[in-house]
Formats: sequence, C-alpha cells, structure tokens
Amino acid sequence: MKRRNFARRPGCSVEATLDLIDGKWKGVILYHLQSGTQRFGELRRRMPGITQRMLTKQLRALEEDELVIRKVYAEVPPRVEYCLSELGESLKPVIDILKAWGESHQERLSCAPPPVVVSKPKRAA
Repeated sequence: MKRRNFARRPGCSVEATLDLIDGKWKGVILYHLQSGTQRFGELRRRMPGITQRMLTKQLRALEEDELVIRKVYAEVPPRVEYCLSELGESLKPVIDILKAWGESHQERLSCAPPPVVVSKPKRAA
C-alpha cells in the first residue's frame, strides 16, 4: 500500500503510526502474531470474521510496511508462515495498551455483547 508523506505535517508521528495499523484487522493480526510464528490457516481460525481475501490483503500490506515477515517453504503443498519483524515487535506495547483499553471499556464499545435483560414473570390478576 502506498503510504502518505507525513514529513512536514503537524501530528505526523501519530498519523504515521495509525496509518500503519489502521483498519479493522491489522491490529488484530499483529496481536495474534505476538504469540509467535503462525501459518495462514491458524490466523484465519483465530479471526473467524475475516475473509481469506481480506486476510491476504492485510498480511501483504503489513509485509510491505515491514511489520510482518512472510516465510515460504519449498514444500508440496507450499507452507507459508508469518511472524513479526523487529519493527513489528516494537509495536507490542502499543497493541497491548489498545487491548487493555478495550477490555476496560468493553461495556461501552459497540462490539461488546448486548447486556442480558432478565424480566420478571407477570403475576396473574
């Protein structure tokens, strides 16, 4: 993905960081890769809401931005593994803070499960 030039803009460091991890899935992918090297299928199983096409697209973008390393093994069928690069590893504290913030504010977030409402049975008159 083509990145914007943030060299001469106020707030460029925050914009540049968000530009690298923007979207619904990149941060989630980076979070799952924190636990170590994973194959495509493993990542897909950990994120049931993502399509194969979107996961491929996001992994390519993360690889292009040098946050993820893709290793292809010359086997039949081919085996492909993904892991965090040194630059990707440096985002661990950022991802961990995002996770902690999300956990502490989950009730307010739209992705939180709806509250369970227990209704009282009506009395017979």
